Amino acid sequence: MEKQIGETVIIPVGSVNLEGHLVIPDHTDRMVIFAHGAGSSRFSPRNRYVANILNEQGMATLLVDLLTPKEDLAHVARFDITLLIQRLSAVTRWVLEQPVFRNFQLGYFGASTGAASALGAASLLPGQIRAVVSRGGRPDLAFRALPVVKATVLLIVGSLDDEVLELNKTALDQLSVCPAKEMVVVEGASHLFEEPGKLQEVAELAAGWFNRYLS
Repeated sequence: MEKQIGETVIIPVGSVNLEGHLVIPDHTDRMVIFAHGAGSSRFSPRNRYVANILNEQGMATLLVDLLTPKEDLAHVARFDITLLIQRLSAVTRWVLEQPVFRNFQLGYFGASTGAASALGAASLLPGQIRAVVSRGGRPDLAFRALPVVKATVLLIVGSLDDEVLELNKTALDQLSVCPAKEMVVVEGASHLFEEPGKLQEVAELAAGWFNRYLS
């Protein structure tokens, strides 16, 4: 696989092909794989915004759809966390099999339900996933995986996102073997961080975490 900037990649996983958007800055050895929330996709403007910030700081990014377009039409598939964990794990193994990425440090960025698939996949890939960042995540949906996650974990939650905030507090306590874990509450932010400047704050927090632990 040749190094290219801003390319669409097709990733074979079992009997399906998944589509992703890959950006590789020059002279990088770090990659963040994005796991989107239910109903979102690799075209998510919020995740694209965060990915652009990471690219500017020298990190490669892969925004991948874990469901095919046909599968995504089924509401139940969007919340099949077991399937999404399996798919993300398979995508990660595909990345690791590419010679150009052989020595890369890998992390996950998960949004909403995507945080559950990111944490679940991280629990299956100890030593291969170094850092996980969750934005407005639902880590409770991967509750059984939390006690065995060995990656560093940053949970970012809006102060106005009451229910999700409580779920993240509980999840933080369950992350018992992480070498580092933290929850940051972004004041004045709701679930989607739509308020002015709040998504930028998320991107800066994520970049700081990945710069610290993907090195």
